[in-house]
Amino acid sequence: MLDLRWIRSNPDEVRKSLADRNNDMDIGPLLAMDEEKRALLTETEDLKARRNEGSKKVGAAKARGEDAASIMEEMRSLGERVKEIDARIAELDAGISDMLLSIPNRPHDSVPVGKDENDNPEVRRWGEPKSFAFEPKAHWDIGEALGILDFEKGASLSQSRFTVLKGMGARLERALLNFMLDLHTEKHGYREIQPPFMVNSKTMTGTGQLPKFADDLYKCENDDLWLIPTAEVPLTNLHAEEILEENMLPLYYTAYTPCFRREAGAYGRDVRGMLRQHQFDKVEMVKITTPEESYDELEKLTDNAEEVLRALGIPHRTICLCTGDMGFGSSKTYDVEVWLPSQHKYREISSCSNCEDFQARRMNTRFRPKDGGKLRFVHTLNGSGIAIGRTLIAVLENYQREDGSVGIPEVLVPYMGGATEIKG
Repeated sequence: MLDLRWIRSNPDEVRKSLADRNNDMDIGPLLAMDEEKRALLTETEDLKARRNEGSKKVGAAKARGEDAASIMEEMRSLGERVKEIDARIAELDAGISDMLLSIPNRPHDSVPVGKDENDNPEVRRWGEPKSFAFEPKAHWDIGEALGILDFEKGASLSQSRFTVLKGMGARLERALLNFMLDLHTEKHGYREIQPPFMVNSKTMTGTGQLPKFADDLYKCENDDLWLIPTAEVPLTNLHAEEILEENMLPLYYTAYTPCFRREAGAYGRDVRGMLRQHQFDKVEMVKITTPEESYDELEKLTDNAEEVLRALGIPHRTICLCTGDMGFGSSKTYDVEVWLPSQHKYREISSCSNCEDFQARRMNTRFRPKDGGKLRFVHTLNGSGIAIGRTLIAVLENYQREDGSVGIPEVLVPYMGGATEIKG
């Protein structure tokens, strides 16, 4: 959420930010409601002062034995007007809050201006795509032939975009998540958390999923509970409504969770296989920092995600999302994309974002500076560390062999019980 005072003082900058994001939202109604509210607050303060003065006059008149009826009638009229103003201010507050919750974060100055994914510049690339002596297969063909992925059973148990992993497929999924958690906790300094997989509306609002993305979420019908779309939601909210000490920062958290997304806006995209699922596993990384450290921490966060792929020996590249392709709550985002031989292209496997104080304002998470200055909002960052299902896809496709077997990356062998390959 953006600071209303900043919006009030910089309306043209807000409009440019929205235009750069291809967002046609009109902030005129917000500014009008804000102006009306401030005028009403001034009026009600004057009315209350007059009412207090009138009360004194009533008391003085009664003390002198005089008739105070006319003064009391005026006080009653003033009281009615104050009630009307208070009711209108409540309406304005609700309208202002709704609009503030709907305005996306403003991009950092270093973010390239662009319309869509075609305007995302490549930042770096690691590894060379492998040359196969045969036509590489897609992960769904590999997995079904090995008996480790069952898409039909997933659809019959649930619906499309659900998958059953069997045998060494399930073992590979578990190996990947344990490897990632060990890497982030033992080498990168994150604290492992096991959060709830369902959270309330306030928690979803705190990180920006509500109200904007309600259609992409799964909600429990009879409870104020939502299935999490990512562990970012509970991890970032761990310090909602808290005041942290500066010497506590930065805080690093990581968690494995299943994630649930309706993919309401992705109809017809990546229908086959595991690339776009309603339920998928992910290891998430979250950082809570001071504003001064947050962009250095973003670079480290992105490197932490990239290191997973470097350790697995899988080619990948990193791009910087342009203004038109960035997420709602982000000020700057790097996407890490993994090479998929069957598609002859890079596909996103991790997004690493700095949200600055956008989420912190919604959660009211602040810190007390060491110098004793006034409280400040923290900066929050999040990144996939990384999407496990998509990593499994990348392993199957990049380590496939002509005979249909799949090699196991060396770093995963201890997590696979010593197995070095998956074969039929």
